[in-house]
Amino acid sequence: MSRTFKLGVLAAAVMAVAPAAQAFEAGDFILRAGVAHVAPDDSSDVITAGGSPLAPDARVGVDSNSQLGIRATYMFTSNLGVGLLAATPFKHDIRGEGDIASLGKVAETKHLPPTLTLQYFPMNSTSSIQPYVGVGVNYTTFFEEKTAGALEGLDIELDDSVGVAAEIGLDYMLSEQFGLNAAIWWADIDTEADIETLDTFDVEIDPMVYMVGFSYKF
Repeated sequence: MSRTFKLGVLAAAVMAVAPAAQAFEAGDFILRAGVAHVAPDDSSDVITAGGSPLAPDARVGVDSNSQLGIRATYMFTSNLGVGLLAATPFKHDIRGEGDIASLGKVAETKHLPPTLTLQYFPMNSTSSIQPYVGVGVNYTTFFEEKTAGALEGLDIELDDSVGVAAEIGLDYMLSEQFGLNAAIWWADIDTEADIETLDTFDVEIDPMVYMVGFSYKF
């Protein structure tokens, strides 16, 4: 009997007795943790004071930030689950753009973006590769806002936001409980900025959120 044949028989025997990596079934909880990066697709109204523009194209933009992302999914069938996104607070610098880009950083804020989605997992529950898509609602709350640079000392307030969110992701289960995860979200985040001495203006953040990390099922 050849060595190659013996190895083939042994491999077949191991595969026969080793349990398949079961993926997701009704009643499972899946926790995911990793690095979440928020990349705003930002824009704002032209900033005015007393109804007159500070400059023809006086706008602001919002910088990116990365934090620890934490997500949880509860599976109520083998193909449908409800997911919740949480994270440590994201911190963003707000900078001048357009005709006021030379001002650089003019404010900063922190925010938390809890997002609830209905998730669909198309693969069979025994598949170790589990892509999914989701759609739901995002609630973003802003806090610790403060002005900086040319606007330092002025009061600032950013309104909370409620909007649509969508996601696509993939879990690759390495064992019965542990796996790798990658996901992308888009969220509709719009706020009104109220800065002392300036007229209230809208800021659209509408970020893409990228996350890579680990999955744990129980």
